[in-house]
Amino acid sequence: MLSIKGINTTVGQEQQASMKEREVLEDLGIHLARRDTEALFQEQPGTGNPYLEDTLLQSYLKTHLPPKVLEEVHQDLERFGNRLLTKIQPLSWECELNPPVFRQYDAWGRRVDHIHTCSAWRRMKEISAEEGLIAEAYEKRYSNWSRLYQAVKLYLFSSSSGGFSCPLAMTDGAAKVIESLGIPGSLKNAFDRLTSRDPEKFWTSGQWMTERRGGSDVANGTETVARKQPDGTYRLYGFKWFTSAADSDMALTLARIADAEGQCVQGSRGLSLFFLRVRDEEGKLNSIQVQRLKDKLGTRQMATAELWLQGARAELISAEGHGVATISNMLNITRIHNVIGAVASMRRMISLSRDYARKRVAFGKLLKDHPLHVQTIARMEVQVRGAFLLLMEIVRLLGLAETNLASEQEQLLLRLLIPVAKLYTGKQASAVAVEAMESFGGQGYMEDTGLPVILRDTLVLSIWEGTTNILSLDVLRSLAKSQGQVMAVFLSTVQEKLELVSSTKDLAPAVQRTREAIGSLRQFMAAAGSEQTLTMELAARDFSYSLARIYTGALLLEHAARADASSADACAALRWCSQELCPVAVESGRGSYGGGAALQDSALVFGNSRL
Repeated sequence: MLSIKGINTTVGQEQQASMKEREVLEDLGIHLARRDTEALFQEQPGTGNPYLEDTLLQSYLKTHLPPKVLEEVHQDLERFGNRLLTKIQPLSWECELNPPVFRQYDAWGRRVDHIHTCSAWRRMKEISAEEGLIAEAYEKRYSNWSRLYQAVKLYLFSSSSGGFSCPLAMTDGAAKVIESLGIPGSLKNAFDRLTSRDPEKFWTSGQWMTERRGGSDVANGTETVARKQPDGTYRLYGFKWFTSAADSDMALTLARIADAEGQCVQGSRGLSLFFLRVRDEEGKLNSIQVQRLKDKLGTRQMATAELWLQGARAELISAEGHGVATISNMLNITRIHNVIGAVASMRRMISLSRDYARKRVAFGKLLKDHPLHVQTIARMEVQVRGAFLLLMEIVRLLGLAETNLASEQEQLLLRLLIPVAKLYTGKQASAVAVEAMESFGGQGYMEDTGLPVILRDTLVLSIWEGTTNILSLDVLRSLAKSQGQVMAVFLSTVQEKLELVSSTKDLAPAVQRTREAIGSLRQFMAAAGSEQTLTMELAARDFSYSLARIYTGALLLEHAARADASSADACAALRWCSQELCPVAVESGRGSYGGGAALQDSALVFGNSRL
């Protein structure tokens, strides 16, 4: 037994440490005597080919893809994983170190409004085209599996993209909108460029919706006016307060069409959707002025700007007054991309944390030999496994819908699961990123490790494309719009999955808990049906969390019941289902949703003493 600064280590434990770590321990034993050459105290964590290291991803593809598709996809993903590791990850760090720079005037005082991006960022755009990160979903080489395959590539790319995943999300969304319109002749060139594999032709798109009054309330917050021109085009006038990927080639944006007297219809009925090029063929801005770049907490690699539209030439692409309905296709796609980013960031942090646990020595032994440390990582692993399977379920359903193979029930389920997954995985990602950072100790807080970058970029995922509360209310709208059909589909789908795994003895406790959660959810809905609207609004967040946990539990059980399932699959399902799967029922039992609760909330927040 060796005692060093109050730490006891056995000979066996000491042998587990690397030579470098043993040297450090010896130095500590002689009162921190300095050596001529200082050595690193800790080894840098690293990962290999992200596809080959992701056993859950591989097992999912093996289970679901047709053999011929799996063979081709596997080869391409292995190749892509090697490219990510050797070529793309270094570019990602360059993007972080060289954020965009805005130059408003040239040396002679002329207004130029130039946004300079680094060469690595521009290379990411080329790589995105070469890898078909947008094209794959629209070429439909693999029929209904094409969308899932695209999502897998985006998932692998996300953590190495240097923030370029964001413009890709909007590009995919814009392509989806144009496709939903039947690719009219005037937009064919744009669609072809958005879905091109040629880096010279490939375009990215912006999504300009947020104005000075805020983002989610577009019906009341959109002030931009569109004035029709004699040639049938429109000129847009207004201020876009938050435009991500301001260096994009085109954008879709909402505006109100002014009549002959200059009056505009207010509310969502007055909003129409427009297409515009950001620059002309000579590279000059389309009557657009850049006011400034946003100074953001994260996603600093990407240019986000405030823009003045001062007569920007645009084309009306929706029916007049139907802009919100038309752009909804874009929002669904960008929300799915948000889920992809959330799952990818969790996987990246856990992979690094796991590798670090194999290298870092603390208290005389490797972190992987400390049970509490491993338990912490295991809990994070359960979260990312559940989120991954929820993501795959959504893109599987989307692939069916896009190839006209989805049943009415599957389409309803997709409509419900998109906001549920977006809001829940956004919260998961933030929590996992913070926990994973802590697993590195003080090194996790050091900027040059790259770990704070992942944390910062993750925090936007619960905000962009609708905050948790906004999306929770969207979930309620989907229930109301379908007159209860979507909830019936949700419950029956979960029940079907549970029936398929009910014969697997080892999973029985988790199956039982999930069934009990469904029962609690039914009871809550029956009781809430007779309550005031306020009850469901107060319950919206917990209700959405309940849907996410119950459905994810069913997916984990389904995956764990495969013939070739691993013990890790079963463990993940059992642990997931051991949590409170239906928090809305628990909170309802505590009286958290009545009118009295709302008054208490107000008193707590604003100091109103009248209860």
